[in-house]
Amino acid sequence: MTNKTILKFGPVEHAEAGDLPGWVVVEGHPTMQTAVQHTTEDGKVMSGTWRASPGTYHATYTDYEFVHMIAGRIIITPDGGTPVEVGPGDAFVVEADFKGTWKIIEPVTKHFVVRVA
Repeated sequence: MTNKTILKFGPVEHAEAGDLPGWVVVEGHPTMQTAVQHTTEDGKVMSGTWRASPGTYHATYTDYEFVHMIAGRIIITPDGGTPVEVGPGDAFVVEADFKGTWKIIEPVTKHFVVRVA
């Protein structure tokens, strides 16, 4: 019997390489991979694993995101705001109207949950 209410993430397979919409490289040569490991039946919530290499992106969000950092270190700075450093074990949210930089200091692995607008 398959449990339809609990999904445990396994190893990342079939991650898509390429920058996310709204993410523009502004420093260095960072790369990212995104593996969507679950999407709700209505398509409004998706979750998975994201990896990125060092460098800086300017990100423009249109969806709410919850993040749990697994590895790496990032300095996130909202446009005109105060930098916030996050690392392994940290959990945080990014509101749908966020605009600012993600400076990836160390290679990152994070789990994410996105509520699609």
